[in-house]
Amino acid sequence: MQAAEIDPQAKAALDGRRFSLPHSRLGLKLLRPVARLAGKYGTRNPPAVGDVTDLTIPGPAGDLRVRRYRPRNAGEVPTVVFFHGGGFVIGGLETHDVLCRRLTRESGCAVLSVAYRLAPEHPFPAAVEDAYAATVWAAANPDRLGGVDELAVAGDSAGANLAAVVALMAAERDGPELAHQALLYPATSVEESQESVQQNAGIVLDEADLRFFDECYYGSEIHRRNPYADPARADDLSEVAPATVITAGFDPLRDAGKGYAEQLLADGVDVRYENYPAQVHGFATMEIDAAERVAEDLGRDLRSALRA
Repeated sequence: MQAAEIDPQAKAALDGRRFSLPHSRLGLKLLRPVARLAGKYGTRNPPAVGDVTDLTIPGPAGDLRVRRYRPRNAGEVPTVVFFHGGGFVIGGLETHDVLCRRLTRESGCAVLSVAYRLAPEHPFPAAVEDAYAATVWAAANPDRLGGVDELAVAGDSAGANLAAVVALMAAERDGPELAHQALLYPATSVEESQESVQQNAGIVLDEADLRFFDECYYGSEIHRRNPYADPARADDLSEVAPATVITAGFDPLRDAGKGYAEQLLADGVDVRYENYPAQVHGFATMEIDAAERVAEDLGRDLRSALRA
């Protein structure tokens, strides 16, 4: 589950980080614009795609900002609705632009990246409501996206939680129909007692980070036990879309992600699980070789599921 040492490229990327996660509302206000600028200007040569367009779509509490990516030389293609990570409190369209470009390129699909409402200003269930509403909108508007009504969801970390929740809601609410869910190191039922947290806390995320995200988003243990807040709490996952679940060996969330993959398998869901043993939390958004590889892996699964 864990290599002898962290991938040198990932370690160099971590050593070059200029900020740490804040544990206050004031700190979040200061970090968010820094993160947006880092996402916007941190890559000299972002992966080329056919078209990138910022849009607004109707949301449950007003318009939602989304970004549509289309592959190069593409006709009508399926759509992947993507939800960014950031502990439900940071992140956005800019921080995950490169990852979305890579997924567009490797899957051959249109990708719709969603800027859902963030905690603590908008705690659970705001992000869930936005994520599901965006997916419903995408299903109803294929002509505005890829042109084909086949649909999947994807996300990383907190965004993977949202993708999994949307897959659960779609199954329980009879739609929209999803062909696949691609989950990168999902934040599902993370507990400080898990071996991966004990081993890897302090690498990207520490226990204080995990507690702060929980407090901002869930607010109380009552909400944390809601399956729409944590899909691992669901009694039955048998009707959700087939899944790809990716974890990282040096990630505190590794055991939680593996556990969710096992839960899906136990309920009869078709799952491909893969652990990247030398990687850290968030590696898919880094400028490292493994980020390219995982985009290729997810893109291949999405292409197959959506027949792109």
